[in-house]
Amino acid sequence: MDICAVIPARLESKRLPRKVLADIRGQPMLWHVWQRARQSRLVGQVIVATDAEEILHMVRGWGGEARLTSPACQSGSERIASLVSTIEAEFIINVQGDEPLLDPILLDELVQTWLTLKCDIVTPVYRILDLSDLFNPSVVKVVRNQQGRALYFSRQSIPYVRDLPTDRWLEAGPFWGHVGVYGFQRAVLESYASLPLSLLEQSEKLEQLRFMEAGYEIYTVETNYRPIAVDTWEDLERVRGVFSQEV
Repeated sequence: MDICAVIPARLESKRLPRKVLADIRGQPMLWHVWQRARQSRLVGQVIVATDAEEILHMVRGWGGEARLTSPACQSGSERIASLVSTIEAEFIINVQGDEPLLDPILLDELVQTWLTLKCDIVTPVYRILDLSDLFNPSVVKVVRNQQGRALYFSRQSIPYVRDLPTDRWLEAGPFWGHVGVYGFQRAVLESYASLPLSLLEQSEKLEQLRFMEAGYEIYTVETNYRPIAVDTWEDLERVRGVFSQEV
């Protein structure tokens, strides 16, 4: 069965323009993401989806596969959905273009989970162990049922622990953080254009809520991988520091 990873790569990101081209150890950040996605054992095809001719030609210069999308796309999922008719895979993974430390094994775990459950969407979660992460709105939180199905995602700390002061909330755990990588059953992306406007997505600015509000089920995979997404210059320097420690 064909499995595809798609890396949405927008050139003019709002907080850190042209970040996918930022130099990390002599290569653009996007190159590192692309290379790590290619290391997955179960992903058979890796595509970069971009709104910029500059990125399109750059990726093809690496020998990679890249496709041009509309600059009007508002999210990575929308960008991938706009290409789904040209992709033959039955399971398509949305890999963030700003996570150059992506663990390829994580992609394999998403594939294996989907092959077992054949669910709508699969996404990773990790246990939150630090209070600063728990109350950081940049760290997306998720609550799940006993089978691992996501019940809700939020930038707020969820669940609310009524009977403990906030500095003891982790004692009531577990709390789960979300890794912004999504595996979609093909039919879900094919339906994207027809999904109704999501008030939850607009409120939280979390694209996965559009699918949940439309009735799709999202299952989670526990991981030890902690994402370091590059949204600011400080994030970029932090990632560069990690790479500088590698042999």
